[in-house]
Amino acid sequence: MLNDLQTPYEKGNKNQTTTLAECIAWYEELARRYPGILSFGVVGTSDAGVPVHAGVITADGVFDREQLKREGRPVFFNNNGIHPGEPEGVDSCMAHVRDFCTQPERLAALGKTVFLFVPMYNVDGSLNRQNTSRVNQDGPEQFGFRGNSRHLDLNRDFVKCDTLTAQVFNKLFTAWDPDVMVDTHTSNGADYSYTMTLIHTQADKLGGGLGGFLRDTMLPHMFNEMEKRGWPTCPYVNPVKDCPDHGIAEFLETPRFSTGYAALNNTIGFMPETHMLKPFKDRYESMRALVETALDFTVANAQQIQSLRRAAKAEGKTRREWPIHWAMDEENASTFRFKGYEAQYSPSVLGNYTRLSYDRSKPFERDIKYFNSFPADIVVKTPRAYVLSQAWREAIERLEWNGVKMERIGAEKTVDVEYYHIKSVTSRPNAYEGHMFHDDVQLEKRSGKVTLRPGDVWIPLDQDNARYVIETLEPQAHDSFFRWGFFNSVLEKKEAFSDYVFEDHALELLRDEPELKAKFEKWKGENQTLLSNQEAVLDFIFANCQRYVEPEWRRYPVYSVV
Repeated sequence: MLNDLQTPYEKGNKNQTTTLAECIAWYEELARRYPGILSFGVVGTSDAGVPVHAGVITADGVFDREQLKREGRPVFFNNNGIHPGEPEGVDSCMAHVRDFCTQPERLAALGKTVFLFVPMYNVDGSLNRQNTSRVNQDGPEQFGFRGNSRHLDLNRDFVKCDTLTAQVFNKLFTAWDPDVMVDTHTSNGADYSYTMTLIHTQADKLGGGLGGFLRDTMLPHMFNEMEKRGWPTCPYVNPVKDCPDHGIAEFLETPRFSTGYAALNNTIGFMPETHMLKPFKDRYESMRALVETALDFTVANAQQIQSLRRAAKAEGKTRREWPIHWAMDEENASTFRFKGYEAQYSPSVLGNYTRLSYDRSKPFERDIKYFNSFPADIVVKTPRAYVLSQAWREAIERLEWNGVKMERIGAEKTVDVEYYHIKSVTSRPNAYEGHMFHDDVQLEKRSGKVTLRPGDVWIPLDQDNARYVIETLEPQAHDSFFRWGFFNSVLEKKEAFSDYVFEDHALELLRDEPELKAKFEKWKGENQTLLSNQEAVLDFIFANCQRYVEPEWRRYPVYSVV
């Protein structure tokens, strides 16, 4: 190793992480010295106006993305620093890239594979440097903050894409279309012996041959290899109750998260989570081992991974139905041989309750329940296409950033469509990542005609990005645009009434509209306590009558052409 190419981590006491300025200057110097191995530069700008960088390593010095795509080169993507308080991936990536540049045998081992990396994704958060925000974490001495300059968590922003940083990521990911992604993190939670735990794209949700390959081939290899490297690894410790003894569940990483977003693109994604209670040096070393393990497997199995991805995209163009929501199978658990510490419960000295702790003097190794089956519980029929008014530009922009093929309507025309009437929505009582997220959505399918204007968009489903389209535009999908509030204005009725006038008119409506009268009688039978509430009674009649119907009210504005 060249001493002047040591990373800030290597130069220090193994309990320090690089600053953003040190990191970027170091990579720029490395790219200057090794221009035939490393291409490094700015790919966008954060919400605070800070440049976001990315780098590319190839064994033969080809960096042109279009040429690499024409050649069908496999792409491995390492994203780091999404949470700058979890920085071991930032430092270990620097060492990986340096080794590619200075060790010819390591570079040659890449073969045709492209190593794509983002050194520090949440650049805004990395500038908010302190040592107080990670309450239980063992090192490093100083680190960045989870939130970006808008106080948003970027690992909740991949689909809703509120931040400029996420827009940069969406465009970068779409341009390179990686085959495997590793997004580095640190975990908290229960205490156990493992330094490394692993979230992966949930195999049932990934689906098809790709999901089976991940579950049956890639994961067993990675767990075995990490054991050989001296870093036994277990699935992310997500207890189904208060501690792992009762079992752990796979993390259903929906598209707000990096691995769930990767699945929309038929990319295998990993989110290694080192254990925050372990020393930073151990977390760093285990992260190096994990990324190397995933990379080496990708290089050795690139042809099969790419073939499975092509098959998934091809199937998506013609499939008749799409799963859009998955739920854990609570009845059928597998098992995992877990190395933990005995849980113990004792009275708290702070209050009148029992607290949980772990006794490290009592380690154990035994089988625990592992809930890793997530069958689909909502499936929709595939339309021929979706149509969307140009008025909903926020949704259209995100589709464009992700390479979705769309056609602009050239002339006004009327088409037969199916659409959803939104019966009810239950939203979170408090803001979640800048939105009032809709946890429960109840729909009613309807049909009719809609007139499309020049400039409206026609989105066919016979395309590689069909999955992204389905899971963002179907409102009941886990992280649909609707759940994140992109279409909230359709939930608002725009006109109102004066009760003292409408009281008499309501009687006329009930007389003239038999269907309304039947609905009202049913409503009265089910809501006896509301009959003394004039506002509730008149609101029901006004909302359900045909005379004053507002067609756009509660009509989901994404239409299906079947």
